[in-house]
Amino acid sequence: MAIKLVVFDMAGTTVEDHQNVAKGLQGALSAFGYEVSLEDANLVMGYPKPVAIRGLLQQYAGDAIAADNELVAKIHERFVSEIIRHYEEGEGISEKQGAGEVFLHLRNMGIKVALDTGFSRDIADAILRRLNWEKGVHYDSSITSDEVANGRPFPDMILRAMDLLQIDSADEVAKVGDTHSDLQEGNAAGCRYVIGITTGAYSESELNKEKHTHLVKTLDEIIDIVSEEEMAVY
Repeated sequence: MAIKLVVFDMAGTTVEDHQNVAKGLQGALSAFGYEVSLEDANLVMGYPKPVAIRGLLQQYAGDAIAADNELVAKIHERFVSEIIRHYEEGEGISEKQGAGEVFLHLRNMGIKVALDTGFSRDIADAILRRLNWEKGVHYDSSITSDEVANGRPFPDMILRAMDLLQIDSADEVAKVGDTHSDLQEGNAAGCRYVIGITTGAYSESELNKEKHTHLVKTLDEIIDIVSEEEMAVY
């Protein structure tokens, strides 16, 4: 069965991220008096950001603080404000090498492209505008964690993309991401291919700890994986 849809993560996978998101979480928590290490902030990449914030609060301040929904909301609001400013005004905002070309190549092959992210819609839209990625040109659908009941590691965003793009079976879907939660999401959805990219938040050795079908260093390797599948079908 040929792949009909590839679902790509954004920051760290198709969008360059020099720990900017982790630093954004670190800064938002610091503004409210909670100092967390960059290493620990990096470990929660890929998850919905309110979930990431709650997890870091639990780790550093205990269950009672983490259960304060108002505090979590305020820290998330601070994070959203700062990260949108980063993507709108910051220097060095760019796609991962070859990302746009890979999107176009896949779509020219008749394979749909979806973007999913642990960001909320407002942040994702800021990135799409900055990179000039156009729906119907570079990608077919974009799903954010605040648009589904459960973000990663749950499969909701992939299932939503399948529904929107009329893909009947997860056996026709490949998921690509740079974090444990991306791989967990792909496995939870039952994707035929669950592909980790080793140049994002997690190293090759870290990604090897999660179930996957492939690990790649560059996005253009996705073309080879899908092309092999196409040849096998015909």
